Amino acid sequence: MICAFIDEHAERFGVVPICRALAVHGVQIAPRTYWAHRSAAPSKRALWDTTITEILAGVYESDERGKRPPESLYGILKMWAHLQRQGIPVARCTVERIMRANGWRGAMRARRVRTTVADPAAARAPDLVRRRFRSARPDALHVADFTYVPLHGAGFGYTAFVIDAYAGLIVGWECSLTRNSAFVERAIRAAAARRAREGHPLSGDTIHHSEAGSQYTAIHFTETLMLAGLTPSVGTVGDALDNAVAETTIGLYKTECVRDGSPFRTGPLRTLADIEDATCAWVHWYNTHRKENRHMSTDELAPLGGNPLCANVAITRAFYDPEDDREFAIQVVDAGWKGDGPRRSRSPHTALRCRRCCRPIAGRGNRGLRWWDRPR
Repeated sequence: MICAFIDEHAERFGVVPICRALAVHGVQIAPRTYWAHRSAAPSKRALWDTTITEILAGVYESDERGKRPPESLYGILKMWAHLQRQGIPVARCTVERIMRANGWRGAMRARRVRTTVADPAAARAPDLVRRRFRSARPDALHVADFTYVPLHGAGFGYTAFVIDAYAGLIVGWECSLTRNSAFVERAIRAAAARRAREGHPLSGDTIHHSEAGSQYTAIHFTETLMLAGLTPSVGTVGDALDNAVAETTIGLYKTECVRDGSPFRTGPLRTLADIEDATCAWVHWYNTHRKENRHMSTDELAPLGGNPLCANVAITRAFYDPEDDREFAIQVVDAGWKGDGPRRSRSPHTALRCRRCCRPIAGRGNRGLRWWDRPR
């Protein structure tokens, strides 16, 4: 820090006068010490930081065409895991420090507006999921929802998704300028056609879960589900937790695909074709390359070996808190069993733990978390 201070003012005052002035104030440094520091070879840490900075700059900085790769959407945790899988043995704190020093950050979620409006007079199918989104096999549970896409100038477009809850795969999607029942039905047909082409047609035991919007409770839509081999299931009105998997996927779509500066956009979204081009590129990347928390190993999600206090710990969600400038992990812990002796309780509790030391965060409950970050 002293040498950096001398570097900053050397051209104006000279090295020797600055060293004399510092000595008067109790900071002893000889001019030869400064020049030895200037002529010394860079340290191993400085060389490694330069290497990692160049790698990250190739991700977060635009190229000569003004484009960035999709990995520029990653935050600190996913970028660290991405580098690990590329064979680059870098520490997570190094990635965090370099990204913060250069002002690089991943995509952040923005507010959303209401798109699906329930029809109180329509008969709805029962809720067969009840917020249990774990699936034992593919095509056991499909979740669906749609969202708006603001167009350049004025107006909105809409995109509907059908997601396989087993692996988070987007099996069907559709874009439209109107939000009617036919629009969401085309996404259902696209999902059924894809599974048929892959040699795994829907056999009638697949649950299709959606919100209680009027598009998903229409009679013709229910007939489309039956013809596609799907069993309808509808959540409660005005509760996003009943369709949390679809809401999370749509949040990623809004953050990574259609926002300004997205690497999947080639310009302003003016027409339906522009929305379809960006959505097609994002869905392909999402299904084939995007790093998901559910697909990351335990070593990647808990670099320090997990929670040493309890053996039955499952990390369900990781997120970054910009207010505290720290990464947190929400863990579901079986409160009654510590690994010693018989299990005394089967009711789980939740804990908010620091990503760095895996210790509980004092005074941080679940009230301050967004709904998609709360344990389910």
